[in-house]
Amino acid sequence: MKNHEEDFLPGGFSPQDEPAFPTEPIRLPPARRRRARRRLVAPGEDDRGLLLTHLAQRAFPSIEFFLFSLLCGAILGAGFLLDSQSLLLLGILLAPLMTPWVGLSLASATGGWRFFFTTLASLLISSGLIFITGLLAGLAARLWLPLPLLQAHIHSHLWWPNLLVLSLGSILLVVSFVRSEEKPLLPSVMLTYELYLPLSAGAFGLGVGAERIWPDGALVFLVHISLAILLGVITLAFLRFRPANIFGYLLPIVMLVLSLTAVLLFTGLGTYFIPGLVQASATPTITSSPLPTSTTRTTTDLPAETISPSPTGPTRTPTMEIPATITPSKTSTPQATPVYARINSTVGGGALVRSEPGGGYIIRSLLNDTLIQVLPDVEQVSGAIWVLIRTTDGIEGWVLQSVLVTATPAPNW
Repeated sequence: MKNHEEDFLPGGFSPQDEPAFPTEPIRLPPARRRRARRRLVAPGEDDRGLLLTHLAQRAFPSIEFFLFSLLCGAILGAGFLLDSQSLLLLGILLAPLMTPWVGLSLASATGGWRFFFTTLASLLISSGLIFITGLLAGLAARLWLPLPLLQAHIHSHLWWPNLLVLSLGSILLVVSFVRSEEKPLLPSVMLTYELYLPLSAGAFGLGVGAERIWPDGALVFLVHISLAILLGVITLAFLRFRPANIFGYLLPIVMLVLSLTAVLLFTGLGTYFIPGLVQASATPTITSSPLPTSTTRTTTDLPAETISPSPTGPTRTPTMEIPATITPSKTSTPQATPVYARINSTVGGGALVRSEPGGGYIIRSLLNDTLIQVLPDVEQVSGAIWVLIRTTDGIEGWVLQSVLVTATPAPNW
């Protein structure tokens, strides 16, 4: 068997300071692979270089990766169209193994620029397939509007439990990929769930014309992918993967800075470390006109004096000028104080707004904590009380009274 060690510099890099990827797979002896993984990364430079090349070959994307990405995106789009959580889970289970993301993290940690751009292009193509299929599903959904879009609203928001699942999946995927020849299916599903669902939801919202879904889903995807890369590079650093030279450290530094900046900026955590970062840019500038330093009283405001001659001398007779006409001021009719409430459903994370109390078609879905205005109309249908509400964008519909919570209840609330 040909000895491939002579083709690499210490650390597993080619003379161009990048990981080498031979056309024929390199098969390490089983004993050497087990010894390397027991120590996380082999201490010897030769073993470390061979292990790094072997991991890069496993992380290189295949044609099946893109085919399963297309299939996954089509099923996710159908799931958002039908508002079916079961179809969304099926699409995630059929998603490809996220080995290119491991390759991207591996290239970022070791400073392999060529392999970094290769895996980055693979992830961009896969994400583009997910986005296009979600966009087409959103365009098709225009034929059946209005739709509830509850699942699209849920997956286009940033949730702390999702960040926890994403963090755990990113770390487990890297560790499992490095230390085992088996396919890390469960960590890959955890990562795919947190990356592809918000991306597909955002594309679906763009196609259907839902303003609150499209930008939010894209931003959630950006936060998730940035956090995943950040944790992947840090995990590989703990596993003692590092660049072979000083120039190679530029790539991991750039990726760490960009990822950390995106996470802090789009999650709002940056305000805890840099107080006033958001407030300074969001506070409007108040301009005021200068107040007059003195007031001038006109002659019509004061009583005028006339002088009339008399035998004993001039007599001053004060007279008051009365305006010719007085314009009556309008009296405003007192209006009832509007009652506002928030959606607070214990099931499903939101509520459906219907066209009729107890039935009718679904106008919109509202997530918990959504602010609405409670209108005076209340009806009881089959023992359930329905309330007419108005959303902040002026849409009116009926919801159950039990899903509303308010601090200023209306009469007979």
